[in-house]
Amino acid sequence: QVQLQESGPGLVKPSQTVSLTCTVSGASMLTGFYYWAWIRQPPGKGLEWMGVISYSGSTYYSPSLKHRTYIARDTSKNQVTLQIVSVIPEDTAVYYCAALKTLILGATDRNLYDYWGQGTQVTVSS
Repeated sequence: QVQLQESGPGLVKPSQTVSLTCTVSGASMLTGFYYWAWIRQPPGKGLEWMGVISYSGSTYYSPSLKHRTYIARDTSKNQVTLQIVSVIPEDTAVYYCAALKTLILGATDRNLYDYWGQGTQVTVSS
């Protein structure tokens, strides 16, 4: 059973950098041939696809976020990380990591994903 668990600082101040971690259990990031995505949902709004990293380490980002967003992986820890620099209040959202076997840029339909985490809240406030 593959499980994804997001974690993060919860509350951050504007202009800071926030780092989130998705810990994968039940599957190896090196052998599962999955694409690991980050998706967020601001309060009262729909899901927003942020980016994805492949099993080989290639990254793809949302054009609107690529200048502030970095996705990386640590295969020794079986983790995927998301870093957002210079956060603004509009970055307040629940952040999810998810996995799928086919590269679909921009995918926000949960039915397209094989696995989806429970999410972690990030609030940007001074």
